[in-house]
Amino acid sequence: MRLLICAGGTGGGVYPALAVVQTLANNTDVLWVGSKGGMESALVQRASIPYQSIPAAGLHGVGMKKLPRNLYLLARGLLAARRILMQFKPDVILFTGGFLAVPMAVAARKIPMMLFVPDIEPGLAIKAIAKFCDCIAVTSMESKAFFSSKVKLIETGYPTRSSLKTWTKDEAKKRFRLEENKPVLLIFGGSKGARSINNAVMNNLDQLLEFSQVIHITGELDWEEIEKKSKEFSQSISENYRFFPYLHDDMGAALAAADLVVSRSGASILGEYPMFSLPAILVPYPHAWRYQIVNAEYLVRNGAAITLEDSNLEKDMVSTINLLLKDPDRLIAMRNSMNALYNPAAATKISEQLVSMAEKRSQISG
Repeated sequence: MRLLICAGGTGGGVYPALAVVQTLANNTDVLWVGSKGGMESALVQRASIPYQSIPAAGLHGVGMKKLPRNLYLLARGLLAARRILMQFKPDVILFTGGFLAVPMAVAARKIPMMLFVPDIEPGLAIKAIAKFCDCIAVTSMESKAFFSSKVKLIETGYPTRSSLKTWTKDEAKKRFRLEENKPVLLIFGGSKGARSINNAVMNNLDQLLEFSQVIHITGELDWEEIEKKSKEFSQSISENYRFFPYLHDDMGAALAAADLVVSRSGASILGEYPMFSLPAILVPYPHAWRYQIVNAEYLVRNGAAITLEDSNLEKDMVSTINLLLKDPDRLIAMRNSMNALYNPAAATKISEQLVSMAEKRSQISG
């Protein structure tokens, strides 16, 4: 089978596709098509998957000054997509989002296409290509509310990488040199980072460390400033505070070690937190499309998380964390609720569907 994956942008669409690749047979040829200069390039190449890029840009909400340029990029993206399809000749295509999916979907109309929707609410690019796709897989059937009734959806759950789940809690704590009997708080703002979360942590670090040990993934955005501040940390802070710009191979260790996480609410929370039964305090990013709010609301409705508004974060974060960590019964209930949302077979379901679609195409053309 020759599988073309078209996924760009943030890790919410990239990591599920990587999880699917892990479940495929060794004789599967995979080509990944992403955006030029996108963060997905480094992640995909770390996984030793061939990668090509095409230009793409969004049109929704674009001002008149940028519109001609974006139309030009889309036209170039369409030509690049056609060249890639002619060279690679895929049997089936998997989309997980990003504006580059639009020119690829237009160019590949005669090839079986599957769309995986990482977030509960699909983004604009995903909505745009849904009508081209033969199969649409969703993390939860709650996504049905955002699609036309004519669209057929299958619920697979959110695919997670098996490599994350290689750590026990004890091993993970040893990896980060953490005490056995003190709660571990994971704080994560995404690959680029979340400035409001980072600021809230830095301004309240002494208080947080009174009752917890902290693993703080800062993102690249504020890494240099936080690293500079660390030179002035007291011994007590250094003993209980671990900070990193990003974690690749050790992300599973951070999730395994944590008793509670504070983070944004991108798509990965729908798979990775349930995988580790990890209770969450979610801080949806307020200055973008509402998908983070919808993701957070989904986990809150299911009893697995609570939310804090970004504007109130610095004021309310410490007291909210402290109250939860002092309430073991509530944490256990949240942990059980999060675990109930985990679907360990999600990646396998998607890969099996892709194989089935490729086989049907082969039978028809043969």
